[in-house]
Amino acid sequence: MRISLLFFVLFFTAAQAQQTPYERSNQKETATYEEAIAFYGQLAKKYPKQAKLFTYGQTDFGKPLHLLVLSKQGIFDPVTLRKNDKRIFLINNGIHPGEPEGIDASMLLARELLQKDQIPANVVICIIPIYNIDGSHNRSGTSRANQNGPVAYGFRGNSKNYDLNRDFIKSDSKNSQAFQLIFNTWQPEIFVDTHTSNGADYQYTMTLIPTQKDKLNPILSAYLTKRMVPDLYSQMKSKGFELIPYVNSINETPDAGITGFIESPRYSTGYAALHNSIGFMPETHMLKSFDKRVESTLKLLETYIGIIVRDAKTIGAQKKQADEQVAKQAVFPLDWKLNRTVYDSIEFKGYAAKYKPSDISGIDRLYYDRSAPYTKKIKYWDQFEPSISITKPIAYIIPKAWDKVIALLKLNNVKLSQLAEDEKIDLDMYYIGEMKTPTRPFEGHYLHSGVNVGTVKQKVQYYAGDYVVYANQPGNRYLIETLEPQAIDSFFNWNFFDSILGQKEGYSSYVFEDTAAELLKKDPALAEKLAAEKVKNPEFAKSARMQLEFVYKNSDYYEKTFMRYPIGRLMQDTKLMLK
Repeated sequence: MRISLLFFVLFFTAAQAQQTPYERSNQKETATYEEAIAFYGQLAKKYPKQAKLFTYGQTDFGKPLHLLVLSKQGIFDPVTLRKNDKRIFLINNGIHPGEPEGIDASMLLARELLQKDQIPANVVICIIPIYNIDGSHNRSGTSRANQNGPVAYGFRGNSKNYDLNRDFIKSDSKNSQAFQLIFNTWQPEIFVDTHTSNGADYQYTMTLIPTQKDKLNPILSAYLTKRMVPDLYSQMKSKGFELIPYVNSINETPDAGITGFIESPRYSTGYAALHNSIGFMPETHMLKSFDKRVESTLKLLETYIGIIVRDAKTIGAQKKQADEQVAKQAVFPLDWKLNRTVYDSIEFKGYAAKYKPSDISGIDRLYYDRSAPYTKKIKYWDQFEPSISITKPIAYIIPKAWDKVIALLKLNNVKLSQLAEDEKIDLDMYYIGEMKTPTRPFEGHYLHSGVNVGTVKQKVQYYAGDYVVYANQPGNRYLIETLEPQAIDSFFNWNFFDSILGQKEGYSSYVFEDTAAELLKKDPALAEKLAAEKVKNPEFAKSARMQLEFVYKNSDYYEKTFMRYPIGRLMQDTKLMLK
């Protein structure tokens, strides 16, 4: 009897050790960071031939980013895995720790795959347990005012109060740098970043944001739209969780229609698209019960794995083709606009939107009547077109002083060379013209937009050690969409180069008057240019200040670097001396 009791106690303890905090709490709690890492550590220890827990870099919270890798053959080197034609599936959780379903679903997924020996032979599964470690420690049950559970959860901002899903280009956080190290080391073909929605009420538990089809490489876009997304929808419906595009309503309620989401590179899936990785942002509905949200996320992750296993050869071949195409591609879009004249009609299962007097103000307020469900067709706008495009240069020339730019290019597997000696190089140089800059910061930056540039051909002095980056590589999209100032999430727009917007030298009018007069005597062309401007502009003709400024700006005294973007565009094949 004692032996039987002891066996039962040991068995029960072992079973409990395999359970997640989510399960032990009767599906009402989400794992803390410490619990999640301990759980994955136990899995890796118990199944060392198929699971390994890595750490990468540091986060702003002072802890490294963890990555659990599940590999059927026990190979944990990404280079070897790529040589062996394995697909890489990367799951990111807890970028917003108040949206924790993926944290718990991934723990359940990893355990089941290992316990049942179901890790696929042709797919390696990589899981980031919790990306925003900082925010996961800032726990409460109130920061997500509209959300139905769990009992407690983390906070959206990290320890520097950055929203990490706006940080993939500017990389203000160490979290972002560690993530990019993981992403570019493992180079996933398929990437999923788990989230929870916040918006209208409707019948679906899960909505889905795939990489925007029109801004994805055409080969990958065709597979995504014609095969992968339809299969996700049909399989998830058969599992009891119908999908719908993310409900981005054009009006207060979805009835009038919804639009697609254009995820620029500041977002995780937009960043993934720069590397020809197909990305998904599943958004569970915040008002559905936490257990259903976790279950739907688990079912979705399982569905991804099944599709990737089935289509592994196709996915690998198309990623290779896309990389080759991007290396040769000549014209690149920099920004996008929604075509509002073209739309699809999709079936939508919602709840009737009604109004009643507010208990707070007495004024009519919106509510959704769950006793009045409906199914009807609504409009769905999801065709985006380039609003700005450029022809790529042969290469970019980057002064070594811009070290953060260089570091991020290297982190993203962009190949760089360096000048072996000082050289004056014939280049197209941008001068920054009109642009919009807000009066309040966004994510720590006064984000520029609507940037206009003028191009001037100049012979510019560069120095030994400055960088030459040829635009003939698979990383072209990352390269071009960060270095071209007009790109929506360019380094310029994120204020990397704001120091060029300040003029460093000037003149005293009473001194420069005599200098300007001499200039006009020695340069008849400048004198004619001044006279023509007086005829054209009556206000100019009456202003001594404007005329003196005109002479100054058209003379050698005016600094050529004011408003000049420091990265040159090499447009003709030129032999450069490289290290």
